[in-house]
Amino acid sequence: MSCPVCKQESVAAYRPFCSKRCADIDLGRWMNGSYAIPSEREFDPEEVAKALQEAEEDENPDGTNKPH
Repeated sequence: MSCPVCKQESVAAYRPFCSKRCADIDLGRWMNGSYAIPSEREFDPEEVAKALQEAEEDENPDGTNKPH
């Protein structure tokens, strides 16, 4: 099996990758959004705005706007 990042032969300790470096590169791609799973769902802007407002209220239940 070849490493999905650099195409070298994979190493059992890092399978399916060849090294920790390639494993970390792959993880970074997932974390920064380079990889995405496509969706056919269409988002309703009002639904998104409501969800964001609810999340903000959950974060600051007393209504204060404290910086992180």
